[in-house]
Amino acid sequence: MARGNGLSDAYTTTLTRLRAQKGNKSGLGLKVLMWVLYSERPLRAEELCHALGVEIGSVDLDPINVPVLRALLSSCLGLVTVEASSSTVQLVHFTLQEHLLSDPTLFHNPHSVIAEVCLTYLNFRSVWDLSPTLRSAPSTMPLLEYASCYWGMHTRMGMTENVMMLGLRLLDRFDEHISGQLLLLHSKQDSFLDPGFDGAGGPVGFTGLHGASFLGIAKIVAAILEMKKWDVNASDCMGFTAIALAAGGGYEEVVKILLERRDINSNKPENRGQTPLYCAAWAGYEGVVKMLLERKDVNPDKPDNRGQTPLSGASWNGHEKVVKILLEHDEVNPEKPDVYGQTPLFGAASNGHERVVEVLLGRDDVNPDNPNKYGQTPLFGAAWDGHEGVVKILLGHDDVNPDKPDKLGRTSLWWAAKSGHIGVVALLQPLASTTSSAP
Repeated sequence: MARGNGLSDAYTTTLTRLRAQKGNKSGLGLKVLMWVLYSERPLRAEELCHALGVEIGSVDLDPINVPVLRALLSSCLGLVTVEASSSTVQLVHFTLQEHLLSDPTLFHNPHSVIAEVCLTYLNFRSVWDLSPTLRSAPSTMPLLEYASCYWGMHTRMGMTENVMMLGLRLLDRFDEHISGQLLLLHSKQDSFLDPGFDGAGGPVGFTGLHGASFLGIAKIVAAILEMKKWDVNASDCMGFTAIALAAGGGYEEVVKILLERRDINSNKPENRGQTPLYCAAWAGYEGVVKMLLERKDVNPDKPDNRGQTPLSGASWNGHEKVVKILLEHDEVNPEKPDVYGQTPLFGAASNGHERVVEVLLGRDDVNPDNPNKYGQTPLFGAAWDGHEGVVKILLGHDDVNPDKPDKLGRTSLWWAAKSGHIGVVALLQPLASTTSSAP
């Protein structure tokens, strides 16, 4: 670099030196780079050390095989570093990632390698001996949390015969394994599972079929169905069936495999009354929604325990294409209120989904001024949260009364002003009356 060469030349030179190291340092350095480059999240130093200490085919971890951090760093010749605040191992610069990814021959099938290590770790006897109700991994097993949460992602991208075998071994008694608990606790924050799983009783009922469907590994789902007889309509610890878990994750191949079963119930709701179609619509997976709507046993307008239909779920989350697909079915009522009297339009307006609002307002059977049980209209919902674009759209309809009060006498303008939404206030104030009964 001092001679004016670019970063790419510096990386190439360093990698050449790395490969030329004697003993096992060359192989160790390349493994470190592979894990740091292809892991699904930054790995802590102790996690990476354990990952590199796993011997494929072993029944437990040999502590002698676990390298120390200093050895990892020295084998990489400065290409990786440990971030002080998080103790995670990272590439020295973001341009190094670009350089490494530009050479497809550098690492051979990295995701299958990582999947194989994760599954070997999860199948260790010491891991099987752990209670499935533990809410966190023991400090003596630092790779357990990562392996539990991400083996499925790596397997989807790097399936091999050995990965398949290790995966099936784990899934055979999955509801007795701590990895099911850790996977669900990790996933519930960012998926349709929340708040359906608290982990108190462990993953009882979360079988291998549920796990493979939730992770979306089609080849393993197909293989596991051939291994033994399964109740494909069984509910797991959260009340979900395998097809509901696959639908909520958008895994079309898995859904297709399950729908081919004659004994499948594709309309069975979980504990909160949400069907597989609802799960797919809520998450915005168009392909799965279309597949399920082709089934005669699927009710496209079935509400959950809160009265929310698949259209409600799609509208609240702003999934325009799913909304359009559902509205093509005559059985779907676009004005169906939930237990709070909130229609799909109210949900879309409250969350600022302008395109969905426009789609719903394009229907002759949608009332743009329909109040909920508290007397609050879609305009009220949009004004409350400061969604100026939606407010403008609604005000463009003659049927909308901008000064309509709720049951406590509060208008849309009153709530916009209270919430400090100056732009919405500017839109509504010229249309407001001079009196208000609101406190």
